[in-house]
Amino acid sequence: KLWAGTVTIHANAKTGAHHHGPLESVIYVIKGRARMRWGDKLEYTAEAGPGDFIYVPPYVPHQEINASPTEVLECVLCRSDGQAVSINLDIEPVEKPEQVLWIDPTHPSGGV
Repeated sequence: KLWAGTVTIHANAKTGAHHHGPLESVIYVIKGRARMRWGDKLEYTAEAGPGDFIYVPPYVPHQEINASPTEVLECVLCRSDGQAVSINLDIEPVEKPEQVLWIDPTHPSGGV
């Protein structure tokens, strides 16, 4: 099974910390600037823009943030099952997360 849909996050808005259990997620940014935080204390962060993909492995605590104070963030979201699994987490995030660059180890130059 596979689930796909669209997601809109308003300017300056963010989700709470959560994970999707055993499900894998892939996010494709259509419009705007996405900032992701992830890790046990949301200690890592990276940004993605239009045309970028974000992969979220199973059970990884994460938070989606619209990095723009004025523009809507629009994404396509695909999950590895049709289940609506979202486990909200009570996490005290680190104050200054480590900035990480999105690098695909299989295609480090960006080409396929």
